Amino acid sequence: MKLSQLLKTLRVYQTTKDINHVTVTGIEMDSRQVTHGHLFICINGFTVDGHDYAKQAEEKGAAAIVADRPLDVSVPVILVRDTSRTMAKLANAYYHNPTQKFQLIGITGTNGKTSTSYLVEAIFKQHKDKTGLVGTIQMKIGDKEYQVKNTTPDSLFLQKHFAEMVNEGVDTAVMEVSSHALDLGRVHGADFDIAVFTNLSQDHLDYHKDMDDYLRAKSLLFAQLGNGYDATKPKYGIVNRDDPYYEAFCNSTSQEVLTYSMDHKGDITAKDVKLSASGTTFTLCTPSGDKEITSPLIGKFSVYNMLAAASAAWVAGVDLETIQEALSTTKGVSGRFEPVLAGQEYGVIVDYAHTPDSLENVLETIQSFAKKKIYVVVGCGGDRDRTKRPLMAKVAVNYATEAIFTSDNPRSEDPESILRDMESGVEEGTFKTIVNRKEAIQYAIEQAKDGDVVLIAGKGHEPYQEINGVTHHFDDREVAAECINDRTQRSYRD
Repeated sequence: MKLSQLLKTLRVYQTTKDINHVTVTGIEMDSRQVTHGHLFICINGFTVDGHDYAKQAEEKGAAAIVADRPLDVSVPVILVRDTSRTMAKLANAYYHNPTQKFQLIGITGTNGKTSTSYLVEAIFKQHKDKTGLVGTIQMKIGDKEYQVKNTTPDSLFLQKHFAEMVNEGVDTAVMEVSSHALDLGRVHGADFDIAVFTNLSQDHLDYHKDMDDYLRAKSLLFAQLGNGYDATKPKYGIVNRDDPYYEAFCNSTSQEVLTYSMDHKGDITAKDVKLSASGTTFTLCTPSGDKEITSPLIGKFSVYNMLAAASAAWVAGVDLETIQEALSTTKGVSGRFEPVLAGQEYGVIVDYAHTPDSLENVLETIQSFAKKKIYVVVGCGGDRDRTKRPLMAKVAVNYATEAIFTSDNPRSEDPESILRDMESGVEEGTFKTIVNRKEAIQYAIEQAKDGDVVLIAGKGHEPYQEINGVTHHFDDREVAAECINDRTQRSYRD
């Protein structure tokens, strides 16, 4: 594509050289990925400034560079005020507005984004759509799977892979949208058709100055649905009526809003809910009829996730029989309330719960079916919101028979300092602290007897632990299975 043609998407910019002869063969923000003909965009990141790598990009063959200040290079420099915003516009134009060519569903909220996104994907697969998915665990295009670094990647990555979705014939894509991504403009250029709000509770206050700022960022997904009404591409907001913040999300969009609920009058509701250790049943009530749902998913929070997914599918025109079939057969997501089965007579569950609200939901669910004691192994991440640490500890102590505090991902922080923050929220003698996470898991499993349940919370699907900036392989599921097997082998020898 001619650079002059690509730049028509921008209204204000300056160039240092004639660009009429420049042809762009791709766009990159990582100088290491630049090859001949690429347009390199200098992005100011949290730890790295792309302007420092402009010379390297030139040496690797960049045809031109987008920057917010003059550079000492020989190729044309396009000067703009905000390179991140510019990247979103240029990427969208370069890849020919891909999200206008399929249905895009965005899911935001503190908890439930991943599980809800997989449920949405399952429903549309059952509907015979070809699907795409962008989430915490992975990105999927049809049956192809890719690893992703952020809950929501940058705009360049997104537009490139949205274009691939178009080429692969995707009909519907679903995407987890974090508050960071919304606040930093990573989803600029993504044309969402349906926005889903799951819930809001304290999280990421290391980044957001307070809950009001967190709410503002989350609500941007709804505001970005647009202000116009196009009958050929209608847009909708899906809101959890039971969440205290639901009105803020309703008020953030000019589009039609559909509510789902268990406790209030909503457009789509769950009635006659029955929870058990083996699954969940309820009646899905919609404006077009009711359906009985029997799901292998466990817990009240799973019902909310199913309601959110069903609401998004229903408003998109999916029939109730398809929704019923998908919800009744879809199993859980990796690391979300995932049982560790190694022949033991006690339960061991790994869950990603890393906020006070999500930990409370998971422990409440375990209380509903645990026959005897509940052990919880829990920690808090380093370099993150410190104010939620005593709250996490309090939930663990209040809901479990025994709470074991341990290291999570301490990152650059001292693990013992993190644990002291947790301990400040509870009375001495109501918990046990074991800094080493493997030893903490082993301790809990050693205590468990027939009918007890061990919850290992905080990391879920993550296969690593970050200590002093170094990433080590560590998978709670693998460690738990190893500890169970070690205990079993010892009992045979004894």
